[in-house]
Amino acid sequence: MKFKAQQIAEILKGSVEGDLEAEVSNLSKIESGEPDTLTFLANPKYTKFLYSTQATIAIVSNDFVPEKALPSTLTLIRVEDPYASFSQLLNWYQELKPKKKGVHPSAVIEPSASVSDDVFIGAQVYIGSNAKIGAGAHIDAGSIIGDNVQIGDRTHLHPAVNILEDCVIGNDCTFHSGVVIGGDGFGFAPNSDNFYNKVPQLGNVVIEDHVEIGANTTIDRATLGSTLIKKGVKLDNLIQVAHNVEIGENTVIAAQTGIAGSTKIGKNCLFGGQIGIIGHITIADEVKIAAQSGIGQTIEKSGSIYQGSPAIPIMEFKKSYYGFKNLPQILRDIQALKNQ
Repeated sequence: MKFKAQQIAEILKGSVEGDLEAEVSNLSKIESGEPDTLTFLANPKYTKFLYSTQATIAIVSNDFVPEKALPSTLTLIRVEDPYASFSQLLNWYQELKPKKKGVHPSAVIEPSASVSDDVFIGAQVYIGSNAKIGAGAHIDAGSIIGDNVQIGDRTHLHPAVNILEDCVIGNDCTFHSGVVIGGDGFGFAPNSDNFYNKVPQLGNVVIEDHVEIGANTTIDRATLGSTLIKKGVKLDNLIQVAHNVEIGENTVIAAQTGIAGSTKIGKNCLFGGQIGIIGHITIADEVKIAAQSGIGQTIEKSGSIYQGSPAIPIMEFKKSYYGFKNLPQILRDIQALKNQ
């Protein structure tokens, strides 16, 4: 399928600088652009590649000013935000792909389950008793949908996703391979013999609309009530969300983060990778946490930024790090003063 520069510009509400009839049939990275492909420039560090790219069309910002001559074969589409426009274009292209429909013969669907007519259910999928699958849902091979699970409209489960009993999934969600929703929370009570008795986990997981969850991320069911992931949340790969956690709207969390039980995280937060968060604390709205930080206490101030382990406000961390980095010289100076 080919698209002309003018057509792409109209979709992105941009302007063409060059050949309106230039055509592309694929996408490419700017550093390895090939003929008949479209690329984009969002990060100034990659500007140098624009002067040698073989791509046919490049999306650039309205204020981009070339420092030298661009390839004669390159047409520019100028937009306000190249990254956002490229993302919009990818979504538009994705929508053009034909949608799979139908139920594979090897799928097992319990008679009491309710499945909409326009879904896709792949090979070796199991759908349990009283489960409800919404319109336009897409469930890939090897996935398991437990009893009483509800899955909303247009939600896409990639291969080998497990949604266990009683969990509720909203509309327009995407779960990547290996996601487990509704596994038991980590609940054990020690007794007098130093033996740990399992505490039954009787709650569920509720995930609202437009949530995306990366590969092999796990979200545990609540002991009582619900583990709650609110609308618009984006979770990366390999994240552990424990029982009774709540994550607020549009919060984004990077890979390998672990959140202990009953922690409440606000909306519009941004967390880096490999963060550890203890249980039973609250994190305010719009908080940012740097990668590899350890959060051991409630963060009450909205919009604050934390770093370190244990984490402290970022300006305090930077001052402390400066001292730590220079500690060998500081110790030498102290020793010299003692010698004097």
